[in-house]
Amino acid sequence: MKIVRIDYKGKAQWGVKKEDFVKLLAGTPFGKIKYSGQIVALKSTKILSAAQPSKIIMVGLNYRKHAKELGLKIPKVPVLFLKPPSSLAAPGENIIYPQGVKRLDYEAELAFIVKKTAHNIQEKKAGEYILGYTCCNDITARDLQKKDGQWTRAKSFDTFCPLGPHIETKIQPENLCVCSYLNGKLRQNSTTADFIFPVYYLVAFISRIMTLFPGDVISTGTPHGIGRMKRGDKIEIEISGIGCLKNQVV
Repeated sequence: MKIVRIDYKGKAQWGVKKEDFVKLLAGTPFGKIKYSGQIVALKSTKILSAAQPSKIIMVGLNYRKHAKELGLKIPKVPVLFLKPPSSLAAPGENIIYPQGVKRLDYEAELAFIVKKTAHNIQEKKAGEYILGYTCCNDITARDLQKKDGQWTRAKSFDTFCPLGPHIETKIQPENLCVCSYLNGKLRQNSTTADFIFPVYYLVAFISRIMTLFPGDVISTGTPHGIGRMKRGDKIEIEISGIGCLKNQVV
């Protein structure tokens, strides 16, 4: 099932995408799926970012080869940081290159959306708390990250978290191909089999730190091959079983 958030007639609504049309939901997808009975053509809508979270939790250094690429030790516990919801960008929306930033990087990531409130849950039950999976681009002002010594400013500019194109509910996260393409050229190519901390472990671990609410986003880290972008570049994040998230830097 491909769950989407769309702007239809000036109103944000949830729906299920079916090829060239969307079946609108009566409410949200976080409980039992209920259809409103209304069907709209996909071309008559605008796809929005794939979530409306209270928080976006990011995982750093979660691929073995990426840690090696950076010359860092494998972490013993997940490295976490936050992006604000104001950093979200929709599929096709422009990524704004901030004035004064000297290096802007792409980071392809598998993200997932929390389905129901989670607090101090067990890893074996974590799948019950996941609505589905989507593509994320963890845009980073790399020069600011190095300058600040912590990551908040470098990761938090508006449009620094493209998310979409939809939430896929029918896949398993253990061995998905995660790729990025810069101007059509393959830059990152890995699988989630290289994870240090798997998805269900992350849900349980994070739920012991903070309460997770329906719609919250957890993004699972980027593989090796990160690189810089410039104005005019087109960046695509593609994950097997989900699809492709496309944006351009301006």
